[in-house]
Amino acid sequence: MVFYFYAMKKETLLFGIYPVIEALKAKQTIDKAYVQKGLQNPKIDAIVADLEVLNTTISYVPLEKMEKLCRSNHQGIILISSPIEFVTLETMVEAVLESEKTPLFLILDQISDVRNFGAILRTAECTGVDGVIIQKKGGAPVSGDTVKTSAGAIFNIPICKVDHIKDAIYYLQGSGITTIAATEKTQDTIYNLELKKPMAIIMGSEGLGVSKSVLSIVDKKASLPLLGVINSLNVSVACGAFLYEVVRQRSK
Repeated sequence: MVFYFYAMKKETLLFGIYPVIEALKAKQTIDKAYVQKGLQNPKIDAIVADLEVLNTTISYVPLEKMEKLCRSNHQGIILISSPIEFVTLETMVEAVLESEKTPLFLILDQISDVRNFGAILRTAECTGVDGVIIQKKGGAPVSGDTVKTSAGAIFNIPICKVDHIKDAIYYLQGSGITTIAATEKTQDTIYNLELKKPMAIIMGSEGLGVSKSVLSIVDKKASLPLLGVINSLNVSVACGAFLYEVVRQRSK
C-alpha cells in the first residue's frame, strides 16, 4: 500500500492587493481567483499576469459577487487557497508503480460542478483509486464545499494538477498504463473490457463529456448501456459504475 502525507488545512480566502501579492510570493497553493469586472488597476493586472503563468482559474465577476464572497475591503481581487497540497504527476505515478498494487488512476477532464467533483472523490477513495488527475484551469475548485461533499475523502487520496490533460495521458501511456475514456461515442461497453491491467479511467465534463482532442489519443473507449428514455447519466454516477466494474473484475 502506498501512503501519502497531506498538508491538511482550512480553505482560506485571501483578499486585498498587498496580501494577495505576498501570498503569491510565499507560493501559497491557489485554487481559484476572482477579479472584479471593469477595474483598471496596474497592480491587479500584474497579479492576473502572475496567476495566468500559474494556470490558475480566474473568474471576472461583478462587484455584487465580490461583496458576497468577502464583506471586507477586497480591492477587486480575491483568491481561494486550497485546503490540500497537490502532488506532482511524476511522484504520484512512480510511487504506485513501485508498490505491489495494480495501478488505477482517475482523470477528470473539466468536471466543473463542485458537488460532482466531491462525490467522485468519495467514490474514488472507496474503490481504491491511487490518484486523481485534474487540469489546473477550467475545473471545479478544491474548496471547502469539495471537502464536505467528498465526506473528507479528499484527504485520503492524492490529487495532481496538470497544465494539460493530454500531456498527463501521454505520460501515463509511456509508463505502461492503459487509458480508457468514458464516452457514448462507442459500441464497446465497460463490461466488455478487461480491466485487471494498470489503467487510468477518464471522465468528461457534465455538458460536453471527454473532449475530442483527448478521445483522439486514448487507448480505449467505453460506454455504459442506457436502457431508459434519458440518454445520459450524471457524471459522478457514471464514474461510480466504471470504478466498481474495475473492483468487480479485480476482486475475482
